[in-house]
Amino acid sequence: MLPTVESSSTIPSLGEIGLAHFVPYLLNRISACWNANMQETLKGLDMTTTKMRILAILSVMPGLTINELSVHAITEQSTMSRTLDALEEQNYIRRQARTDDMRVREIYITDEGRSLFARIWPPMYEIYSHLFEGVDETELRALIGTLHKILHNTRKQDL
Repeated sequence: MLPTVESSSTIPSLGEIGLAHFVPYLLNRISACWNANMQETLKGLDMTTTKMRILAILSVMPGLTINELSVHAITEQSTMSRTLDALEEQNYIRRQARTDDMRVREIYITDEGRSLFARIWPPMYEIYSHLFEGVDETELRALIGTLHKILHNTRKQDL
């Protein structure tokens, strides 16, 4: 376990840890490479990585509200609203009032959105699988388990 400021009079400097061992730095580098590769793949489809994330999320979690979708897609609500407007204009999503509360709008992927995501998924999966070349199943499971623990530690709200 890492020493905390409260439990230790001296904490290591970033130089002592080193960027190669500083997990937030590594996660940001991986994320930036992922996004760059996805942007290249999405160019010809009039898609952005944000639009792709929304379609991906809605393909497995339909009926989210804008707030829920913003959290899952890691996108600010103002950006989410504009992106949803564009996706709705392209007929890839639809918004529907919740039956028990007409003020709440749920967001669903349309058949056209599913069809587009079905075209995006194979190259997306190829990029994903390339990330784990040389990583065996045990390492991958351990990584996923560790990332879930870290995500739990960062959560400010439960969904």
